[in-house]
Amino acid sequence: MPMIRLEMLPGRTAEQKRDFAREVTRLAVETLKCKPESVDVVITEIPKSHWAKGGVLPEE
Repeated sequence: MPMIRLEMLPGRTAEQKRDFAREVTRLAVETLKCKPESVDVVITEIPKSHWAKGGVLPEE
């Protein structure tokens, strides 16, 4: 059972998330030769204030 995790900043629409889940599932099925029902996609939105880049956490 493949599990695909995406961590990203908030701001994408529900439609964009649905599109991503559909396409990444399609690619997993094609590449890994598994059934679509076996693919889990977990999308986690992380607030910008909790996302450090280059060792720097943004000011609030």
